[in-house]
Order: sequence, then structure tokens, then C-alpha cells
Amino acid sequence: MGNLFCLVQVDQSTVAIKETFGKFDEILDPGCHFLPWFLGSQLAGHLSLRVQQLDVRCETKTKDNVFVNVVASIQYRALADKASDAFYKLSNTRSQIQAYVFDVIRASVPKLNLDDVFEQKNEIAKAVEDELGKAMSAYGYEIVQTLIVDIEPDEHVKRAMNEINAAARMRLAANEKAEAEKILQIKRAEGEAESKYLSGLGIARQRQAIVDGLRDSVLGFSENVPGTSAKDVMDMVLVTQYFDTMKEIGASSKSSAVFIPHGPGAIRDVATQIRDGLLQASAHQ
Repeated sequence: MGNLFCLVQVDQSTVAIKETFGKFDEILDPGCHFLPWFLGSQLAGHLSLRVQQLDVRCETKTKDNVFVNVVASIQYRALADKASDAFYKLSNTRSQIQAYVFDVIRASVPKLNLDDVFEQKNEIAKAVEDELGKAMSAYGYEIVQTLIVDIEPDEHVKRAMNEINAAARMRLAANEKAEAEKILQIKRAEGEAESKYLSGLGIARQRQAIVDGLRDSVLGFSENVPGTSAKDVMDMVLVTQYFDTMKEIGASSKSSAVFIPHGPGAIRDVATQIRDGLLQASAHQ
């Protein structure tokens, strides 16, 4: 019906190319237009002004001889004021863009090591965008955005990189663990030293208290019982302590058999041996 009345409709975000007897005439904006076909006017085609996206996968090699697949996402659109150039100058826009992307990526990535490719992907995207912008503007297209969305090394290379990273982390963990064990050992040694020091203080105070108690007992007994010497009282105290010790050993369920001499002169011998042992210990000190 539109052809019958010489009317055509152009949709929003689209322009139409009008030709007269096969020659470019004008660009038709969105809306309804009169197209007298009987006077040689016709539509050559439509051109979308929407932003389009093209994903390009390019295989190349890095400076350290690692093959990678670089995936670039190109967002572009035709310019309304250059719609005739965009329609007539390029027969296959997507192939043209892909060729420029291949050229820039294969010129940029081989200059970088694999790690640098990952770190400088924004610089690579900027180089692609600049090159495409200069080239495609002559054909009526604008490059809106260029992104490097993926960098895929060979599977064996990725596995090796993961193993290197895992080994580095394990080495760091081992160092941290060793440092923690070192701190624990130091703290344990400090605790043992402090414990032994305090134990020594306790033993020294205990012995001092025993000596003070014996001295007081000897002095008190000598004063209250006339005719006794300090030596006699000391012998009696030592013998008493000796038999108290034997009693404690016998009361212990884990003690072994202990044989001691028994007889009327045994007590005197015990006292003599204890006194001689104490004197010898004092002489060695």
C-alpha cells in the first residue's frame, strides 16, 4: 500500500538511503516520507544508528613466546551526518573492524611478557580504540568503547602459572608457620626459665624456714631443759626428721622397699651419719 501511494516509513534510530535513478539523493530521517517511484526515486536500504557490539578473538604470541587468545569487545555505531559514507564505502563493516583489531593486537602483545599483558590490557584496549577511531571515522563510523574482556593463555601455561602461585603461597605459609613455632619456643623457654627461677626461690625460702624453725626449736629446748646441749637437741631433731621421712616413704603406695638398721645403737648411728653428711656438705660448699 505504501508503494502505491509513494509513501515510506523510516523507524526510530534508523535512517534510509534514497536514490534517484540509482544515484544517491538524500538521507531520510525517521518518519513518513513521500517517495515518487514513478520519477525514479527508490530506497537503496536502511542504516541503523544504534550502538552495535562486535567480539573479536585474536590469537597471538607474547614476548616470552606464550600463545594467548585475546578477546576484544568493540562497541561502534554509524554517524547520522555521515550515513552515506557508512552505507556506501564499506561492504562489510564487521570484517573491516576485525581486521584492524587483529592488526593492533598482533602489533602490541608481542612486545609484552605474559604478566605484562594482563597488567596492561587497558593500554592495549586504548591502542585498539585509537587505531579504530582514526580508521573508521573515514567510513562514517564512531568507535564508542573498546574493551579487552579476556586473555586466555594455553591450558598448560595456566596450569603452570597456578602451580607457581600455589608454590609461592605454600612457601610464604611455611615461613609464617616457622616464625610462629619460633615464637612459641621462645615463649616456652622464657616460661620454663621463669618457672625454674620461682621454684628456686620457693625452695630457698623453704630451706630457710626449716633452718629458722630448727634453730628456734634447739634454743627453746636448751633453755627449758637444763643440762642439755645444743648438740643433743640437734641430734634428737635430726633423728625425728629422719624417722618422719621414713614414715612418709612407707605410707606412699608407689614406694620401694627400704632397709634400715635396727638395734639399740641404730639411733646413735643414724644421728652420727646424718650429722656427718651435713658437715661434709657444708665443707664442700
